[in-house]
Amino acid sequence: MNADFSKPYDPKIIEDEIYETWLKSGYFNPDNLPGKRKKNYIVYMPLPNVTGALHMGHALNNTVQDILIRYHRMKGYKTLWLPGTDHAGIATQYVVEKELRKQNISRWELGREKFIEKVWEWKQKYGDAILSQLKKFGVSADWSRNRFTMDEAYAKDVRKAFIHYYEKGWLYRGLRAVNWCPKDGTSLSELELEYKDEEIKLWYIKYSDEITVATTRPETMLGDTAIAVNPKDARYKDLVGKKVILPIQNREIPVIADIAIDPKFGTGAVKVTPAHDIVDFEIGQRHKLPIIQVIDERARMTPEAGKYAGLKTIEAREKIVSDLKEMGLLIKEEPYQTRVAKCYRCGTTIEPIPSNQWFLKMEKLGALAEKAVKSGKVKIQPKNFRKTYLNWAANVRDWNISRQIWWGHQLPVYFCKNEKEKFVVSLDKPSKCPFCKNCGIEQSPDVLDTWFSSALWPFAGLSERDLKNYYPGNALITARDIINLWVARMIFSGLEFKKKVPFTDVYINGTIQTKDGKRMSKSLGTGIDPLNHINQHGADATRFGIIWQANGQDIRWDEAAVIAGRKFCNKIWNATRFVLSQIESPTIALAKAGFVKPQTAADKFILKSLDKTKKNAGKMIENFKFSEALHELYDFFWHDFCDKYIEESKKQATGDKLKENTQKILIYVLKESIKMLHPFMPFITEAVFEHLPRKTKDNNLLIVETW
Repeated sequence: MNADFSKPYDPKIIEDEIYETWLKSGYFNPDNLPGKRKKNYIVYMPLPNVTGALHMGHALNNTVQDILIRYHRMKGYKTLWLPGTDHAGIATQYVVEKELRKQNISRWELGREKFIEKVWEWKQKYGDAILSQLKKFGVSADWSRNRFTMDEAYAKDVRKAFIHYYEKGWLYRGLRAVNWCPKDGTSLSELELEYKDEEIKLWYIKYSDEITVATTRPETMLGDTAIAVNPKDARYKDLVGKKVILPIQNREIPVIADIAIDPKFGTGAVKVTPAHDIVDFEIGQRHKLPIIQVIDERARMTPEAGKYAGLKTIEAREKIVSDLKEMGLLIKEEPYQTRVAKCYRCGTTIEPIPSNQWFLKMEKLGALAEKAVKSGKVKIQPKNFRKTYLNWAANVRDWNISRQIWWGHQLPVYFCKNEKEKFVVSLDKPSKCPFCKNCGIEQSPDVLDTWFSSALWPFAGLSERDLKNYYPGNALITARDIINLWVARMIFSGLEFKKKVPFTDVYINGTIQTKDGKRMSKSLGTGIDPLNHINQHGADATRFGIIWQANGQDIRWDEAAVIAGRKFCNKIWNATRFVLSQIESPTIALAKAGFVKPQTAADKFILKSLDKTKKNAGKMIENFKFSEALHELYDFFWHDFCDKYIEESKKQATGDKLKENTQKILIYVLKESIKMLHPFMPFITEAVFEHLPRKTKDNNLLIVETW
């Protein structure tokens, strides 16, 4: 390494070279670690999307993981940090389609097979870009075990999981109202929606002399099959069981009573459209109501909408409202604040529509997930996120796992061409149709929800040897927005398939916001590229700046902390230069803790402070208090060691009596400080360690030095 302490500290000179040294050492791979390591410490990297680029959330999340791995590696554990990337079905298909549109090509023109080839080409070119960026941050994951969720071994485990659930009777196919993204042309689960506050209108429509309903979506009234009221609502008690005429469609519909109705909403009487509302669908099932679809997959009105057929939903809404006014049936309209469901990938407004989909029964799986946390087998920190998790587990709905896109794990379901509703579930395509015996049986065009495959991440695709040696793991570090999307699903998947929880600790890291507390957004120009900080100040300074501020759940980003990190790097560098300049003999150079004896008040102070800092910092790291640990280390090194002891050592070194012992203590304290700082600031500490004298049998790299 080119560490020259006669010159100012320059991260650009040392960081890339040090990372290459770590890679060559093989120490990221637990099988190559030196010494006898009886205990494992395993962290599963939250899978970045192949479409992803490094952002501040990734930077925080991976720095925290790296601190844990480096700390436990130095503590003598057999450490595995398992990296990988997710195929990100909807997101990746969207990106590739966008690229094709620039060439005036649609995926429909290419066809499925050719389009998938294009996606693989794109993945080979750009898919691992984010992993290269993570390496710039010093991420010490075992890249030899890097996996992709579309690798064949992984894909086979995904198919096996589907078949396992099907054979248990937990998977079923049925017609239900689902959340549909018209732009991506696929269904989405409830957890894949984002809600945006919007001010729209609430229209009051007269259905009869006795009943007026309030709705925010008048275009769906064409598919109404009932009016519902709460059974305890005395206003409508005498109307339940009677029928009214649906305006415009002139169709008779019943008045029913259902506990799902909020008597405080609007007039207390609610239109029921089973085809176009998830709750209405459930009401419809309870009361055996017909399903009339008036909106299609493109968010246009169907022939069932009569004269409005072919119109976009917003166009139909305007026309229907106008027609109701002319008919004297629109009583009033008023502003209404509501939360509108959007596709979590493209931001398109969701249209609930009826669709034949595959669903996974969640009652027993949700109970597994709930019990794992309630029993203490899995601990979630900070504890307030335990409530988020348990609320989901206690109220979980069946999971819509099928998606109508092309990129992803195609369902291992094969349909007869002649008897179209008959199918077989099989790991591989049957050689012959088991139904008609002579058709070329076809695989379902649907693919699995990306979260179905990523729920298997801790074990899918691992070799038998790795499953034996490296499952289950220890820690998962992730963000709050995927507690239910991913964390809970990994937990019940681990219990269902491997009979053990996949990890024992879940730490929810905070969200990095703008300085004024808003969400960072590239589209709004408020996002920050952490690579810019690395290029300007170095990876160690950037890591320092991130962890320094991570003392609560959310961080209001301040670049000043990165600049402070750069100054701290300079302090470490200059302190090392001073200590190295004091070395005069091998005896001093090879000083060990057992040979260091305090002879002055300053000696006693620094050794006592060092011992206290070691204990405190270790406990803090193990309890996920990373910012507190860094603050403790910073205060010790800058103030106790540099400001106090180094200055005092200059006086003690003037006399022969104290000189040699003072130099021993300087070397010892510097070396121990560098060890403690290594998980937080790995590059500069590795560069310093190389120049600290040690016995030839000692480790040659700090990354495997003993904490």
